[in-house]
Amino acid sequence: MPRSIFVGDVHSCADELADLLGKIGINEDDRLYFVGDLLSRGPDSLGVLRLFRQFRARSALGNHEQRLLAAHHAGLTGEAPPKLGRSHSEVAAQLSAEDWAVLESFPLWIDVPEHAVRVVHAGIVPGIPFEEQNPWLLTHIRSIAEDGTPSEKWGTLWGSLYRGSPHIVFGHNARKVPQLHPDATGLDTACVYGGALTAMVLAEGAVPPPPSERFDVLVSVPARRAYSDYGRELPGS
Repeated sequence: MPRSIFVGDVHSCADELADLLGKIGINEDDRLYFVGDLLSRGPDSLGVLRLFRQFRARSALGNHEQRLLAAHHAGLTGEAPPKLGRSHSEVAAQLSAEDWAVLESFPLWIDVPEHAVRVVHAGIVPGIPFEEQNPWLLTHIRSIAEDGTPSEKWGTLWGSLYRGSPHIVFGHNARKVPQLHPDATGLDTACVYGGALTAMVLAEGAVPPPPSERFDVLVSVPARRAYSDYGRELPGS
């Protein structure tokens, strides 16, 4: 029976992605989804894209892909490009026209109705209809501030406040362990910072189980090393 495999932020960690897919035992019938931020900060962007193509994967748009695409579009039109750090500049210099086309194909979200799942890079604002969500927040939100406003910084995790359907599978907010909320799962376990790369694996027609049982459908592999420290300590949970 084909499975659906949802993978957290890879950040150019191709070896760890290969380790994870090998541990899962992915086959040609499985469906592979990413939460975005496939590229940057890690060592092997092109290797990640090779695996992405090999398994005919799909990915939501991450904020790192957004930044790369903004710079690429500016270069094509002659506009002033956004300032890129060293990692993004190195990635942009490596990408072929085919690679850019892959990034261009990433939507802001992916619906996977057979699992009642929606894949979004960063998350949503609880209590607002999805069609009214701010697109920028879909790739940047981390929390809800004390005054109730959405924030890309630290505060009350938005997933802890979200109730409803579909179940949101997301990344972006790197933490030492997955975020297991009643109706949302955060899969960014900080691989590029020396943590782990994590996936949720659902059997055909299955929905994400409750938090107390969700570790049963999670698979992780440790990072081979820390490739970036990003200048901050990761939250514990």
